[in-house]
Amino acid sequence: MNSKYKVTKFKKNRLENTEDFISIEEPLEISLKYKDNEKFISRSLSITMRTPGNDEDLVRGFLFNEQIIENIKDIESIESFGEKVGQYNIQNKIIVTLNNSKNINISKIKRDFLSNSSCGVCGKSSLDALEITKKQKASKSNPKISKDIIIKSPNTLRQNQSEFAKTGGIHASGLFSSNGDLLSLKEDVGRHNALDKLIGDSLLNGFLKPEDQFITCSGRLNFELVQKVLMTNIGLMIGVGAPTSLAIDLANRFDMTLIGFVKEDSFNIYTNNQKVIVS
Repeated sequence: MNSKYKVTKFKKNRLENTEDFISIEEPLEISLKYKDNEKFISRSLSITMRTPGNDEDLVRGFLFNEQIIENIKDIESIESFGEKVGQYNIQNKIIVTLNNSKNINISKIKRDFLSNSSCGVCGKSSLDALEITKKQKASKSNPKISKDIIIKSPNTLRQNQSEFAKTGGIHASGLFSSNGDLLSLKEDVGRHNALDKLIGDSLLNGFLKPEDQFITCSGRLNFELVQKVLMTNIGLMIGVGAPTSLAIDLANRFDMTLIGFVKEDSFNIYTNNQKVIVS
């Protein structure tokens, strides 16, 4: 599922306005209905970000991989419910009814996965929820970054990854100064983990100077990654791959400059191109 977004593309040494197809990202609230002491109980289990479509498969895999169920036959039914919400008019809630409570790890459900679903479970509601937590927007004009530094930053990230050269299968996040110096780099098999490590290290060592720094991440950019960077007040983020729809919406809401698809001579600016110097 995708949608068209307006994009400022840098190519052949100039900026041009165009449109690009962006993968849709929306939250999915997963609820569980099961018997506990002979009474049916319904609980909100988890909220996960996903591209809408094949939601039932996602839920089956999630329950099995997290060992909440031992056998796929323990699922009696999976149903979407609730109003169609957000700009894409889709249902973002799903309930799973289980038929064999004896095989369900109820203690694990209560301990690890019970979550608050008050965000409303649609893209706009997720953005509104974050705005309540974080009222400060990023600087609209700083940092100023040249096109050459943008293009070089993914290569700088890759060249300084100690584990990528060994495995070819690990993600990285790097904190850069506005002149392109790499200040800190962290790696992990998970993109979110690599970014958490980077931010934790930067906070511990007092590296953060939001109006003079940017962050570059391997892979694509989604809502959660953009959210993590916004909490540092850094207002420019680069991804080697494409952002999702909700990542763009979130960056727009907080005046972040979001850049993706960085290649040897081109990149896409998805939000706020005021910080990019092309001359």
